[in-house]
Amino acid sequence: MDIKWRRYSHSLVTKAIVFIITVLCFTSAFTIFLNIALVHRADFDFFFENSYYEGNDYRRDSSEIVESLRKVQRYKSEQFILTGGTLTEEEIQNEESNLFREFEYNSRSYNPNLTIEENFKTFKEVYADKILQAKDNLIKNDLNDYHLAMQRLANYQGLLYYANSGGNEFTNSPDKAKNYFKSHPAYMIFDGSEQEIFPREINDSRDYYWVSASIDQIGLQDIMYIAFTEDYLNSKILEWKENKLLITNGLYQITGFLLGFAATFIYLLLVTGRKPNQDQEVQLNFINRIYNDFNIGMCIVLIALWVGAIDQLENLKSYKLIFPITLPIVALVCVLVLSLVKHLKNRTFIKHTLTYSIFHKLFKFINDIYNSGSMAVKVVLIVIGYPVIVAITFFMFPITLGVATWLAFKKVKEFNAIKDGVKRVKDGDIHYTINVAGEGELAKLAADINSITDGLYKAVESETKSERLKAELITNVSHDIRTPLTSIITYVDLLKQEKDQTKVEEYLEIIDQKSQRLKVLTEDLFEAAKASSGTILVNFDKIDLLSLITQGLGELDDKIQESKLEFKLSHSNDKVYIKADGKLLWRAIENLLSNIFKYALEGSRVYIDIIDTGTGVTLIIKNISAYELNISSDELMERFKRGDEARSSQGSGLGLSIAKSLMEVQKGSFNIEIDGDLFKAVIQMTKAELN
Repeated sequence: MDIKWRRYSHSLVTKAIVFIITVLCFTSAFTIFLNIALVHRADFDFFFENSYYEGNDYRRDSSEIVESLRKVQRYKSEQFILTGGTLTEEEIQNEESNLFREFEYNSRSYNPNLTIEENFKTFKEVYADKILQAKDNLIKNDLNDYHLAMQRLANYQGLLYYANSGGNEFTNSPDKAKNYFKSHPAYMIFDGSEQEIFPREINDSRDYYWVSASIDQIGLQDIMYIAFTEDYLNSKILEWKENKLLITNGLYQITGFLLGFAATFIYLLLVTGRKPNQDQEVQLNFINRIYNDFNIGMCIVLIALWVGAIDQLENLKSYKLIFPITLPIVALVCVLVLSLVKHLKNRTFIKHTLTYSIFHKLFKFINDIYNSGSMAVKVVLIVIGYPVIVAITFFMFPITLGVATWLAFKKVKEFNAIKDGVKRVKDGDIHYTINVAGEGELAKLAADINSITDGLYKAVESETKSERLKAELITNVSHDIRTPLTSIITYVDLLKQEKDQTKVEEYLEIIDQKSQRLKVLTEDLFEAAKASSGTILVNFDKIDLLSLITQGLGELDDKIQESKLEFKLSHSNDKVYIKADGKLLWRAIENLLSNIFKYALEGSRVYIDIIDTGTGVTLIIKNISAYELNISSDELMERFKRGDEARSSQGSGLGLSIAKSLMEVQKGSFNIEIDGDLFKAVIQMTKAELN
């Protein structure tokens, strides 16, 4: 016991340590991930970037600069925007179209009897102020966009640019020469059809298409030079290297923690719910009593709370609290997940849900009413239930209708099967069985009809067998009685004519033997009839079966010696008490022994076994038959049936039948078994209670 307890305690400690490692690994991996994403605002793409020029930062800056310069080229100046120079006819027409639709549906000045042109003319007069206001809004939007582009360009410290569109120049560079821009460590030159980007590795960036998309929109007549100073690039490259190192180390750490989490979590999945030396039984605890759907809901709520907490921490910039907040939530979720795993192993994942329990109990309740109720109750349930189901499943009405049609067709098919079966049985095919599966009303009806058919078949079979037994009984009784009676009549006639005294005595002796034989047959026949009728008076008493058999064998010692049989008595206790009638019990045993003396193989052994089964006592008597037992045990139990089919022995054929009837009136049982030439009689009796 101590060894088992130590093993169990060691297993619990191991599981606890592994669980703690699992939670710590997962929490650490998530904390590092969030620290990189939220605190350092770093992009994990740094891990795959070979240089700053191939990275997302350079791509974003370049695209934004090109886009801003392109807007400045388009807007030219504030004065140009304010005078409406940036407005296009298409923009003005779109605004007028929107206002005209408003005029058409909301203005009383609109006349549906006039043409569109006439109404549009009225619209221009009525909505003149709104049209002017719409144009002003477009100008304001362009002006805001222009100022935003200028602000973006101003935010880049170390950026040099020169843009020329149709003679309108815009620059912050002290030198407008192309070679001046090319003298810087990184630049982009767009001069008509000429495009040059340095360094060349920029073209190798997987996100270069973002830059090229903005470049493609620069007109052939436009000029745009962009250059980055060395100070600007050095700070950017240093920042990129720091982020690269941060991301690389972070990913290695995350990978290590996730591998540790995977290994420990898989271990927990394998051992959870198991005890040492009890690999087949899943052990459930109080946590596993939580319904699985509640369990899943709690996991979702915990994850949602965690997401909300992290979002709040980001707003408050309290990133140090990420680990202490994540740790308990991960631990709780892990416990709940392992509980779900236990139910998966125990095959109770679906059954141990509140949803399943409610629907199962509801279905069972309705099913109990359906099964226990009359046909009228079932029809009412169907009439009420089907519309409710249709209403609930209105979105899948075709499926509901299809299922109902299938069930109706199935019931009609079952009814037709019952109707055809009844017709076949009525026409005389009593062996026919109606096959209707399930436990419904029609299935029960089919089972009842099959039971009637089986009963009818058994009745016919029993009647046929009874008639056969009656015929055999008459034949056997007639044969067995006629044989000694014929001998008596014959020898009486001879005695009347015989004068020789010696032969007279011989004839009288034969007549006496045949008379005794006739007497035995008559008494056996009477006793068999009396035993089978159940009119024998039974006096139950507490009897020592071993003493009864030992005493009986002693009284039959002469016959035993004469038959040259060797009796072997086997018993477990010295005293074996049973509840029976001593006289009737010995009469049954004596019939068996008489059978043995008549039919057992001379010089063979007879085994008598007394077995105490606890609640009863079994007596087994076995012997080897001198005759070939080529008949079944059931046939041998029939009246006037003998082991020798030639009926040359002196038996009446009633001994076994009498023994069976005598044991049955004593509330016992009597059976015989045949295995080749081995004859085995088995008597079972009730054990007497000891005072």
